[in-house]
Amino acid sequence: MTSTESRPGRLDGGAPVLRPTAHTEGDWTVVDEGWGRKAADFAALSEPGNCREYVAVHHRLGLETGVRLVDVACGSGLAIELACVQGAVCAGIDASPRLVEIARQRSPDADIRVGDMHALPWSDASFDVATSFRGIWGTTTTALTEIHRVLVPGGLLALTVWGHIKASPGAWALAPFRLAATAKVEHQAAMVSLGRPGAGEAVLADHGFVEIRRFDVPFAWEFPDPEMFARVLASTGPAYEAIQNVGEQAFIAAAIDQATKRVRDGLPLRAEIAVVAYLAHKPTGHEGRAT
Repeated sequence: MTSTESRPGRLDGGAPVLRPTAHTEGDWTVVDEGWGRKAADFAALSEPGNCREYVAVHHRLGLETGVRLVDVACGSGLAIELACVQGAVCAGIDASPRLVEIARQRSPDADIRVGDMHALPWSDASFDVATSFRGIWGTTTTALTEIHRVLVPGGLLALTVWGHIKASPGAWALAPFRLAATAKVEHQAAMVSLGRPGAGEAVLADHGFVEIRRFDVPFAWEFPDPEMFARVLASTGPAYEAIQNVGEQAFIAAAIDQATKRVRDGLPLRAEIAVVAYLAHKPTGHEGRAT
């Protein structure tokens, strides 16, 4: 099994740098089963709800024309498309071939590849900026080693994770995910651990990042009706785990029931959920030296 699928791009001529996978999270190729099975629904109905998050982070990054950016776990590539609009020279990687196909359609000039984020197919110091929007979890933090490697000295990482979900007014929208098997639900809890106070900062520092800053970013899903909410939710990976356990019909019914309780005449269903972002730098190598 190879860990990359090469595609000619503007960053290194399309020549993959194959590196051994250094994680124990299982076979990355199975991600497509959960996230790719309803790729069109996810791209057209679910991912646009992330725009507030993408725009807020890109604003903090201050993207300029010519900045070399890689988006890790890029999904269907809306964040890449928005970065390209700002003039960034973009690349991306995701484990789902079906989502990558959509990302390539959205940004045909970007270097977007199918592969494992724990074995990035680019050379050392290839990028000025790296982003990952809820794509790196408490269970997959070794991907930060590869991100550190492909950033230039002084390069900037922007990473978002779920925040305090239970305290969020929109926590109800994630409740149907708990229909997954107990072991899967427990794993989901471990995944979102990076949003806890001090957790993300410690992990980033352990992977060699400095000048780490944490801030809240806006996030809200909106849906016209309970049936659309259920359809959108069913297009996600965590929903697939629940569907595996109870079946799609039961999952859809539970999601519709959850949303119906929150219908208000003339207003869309709205789920505001806490999302935390971290900004951190790769050291320049000159820290602490006399000028």
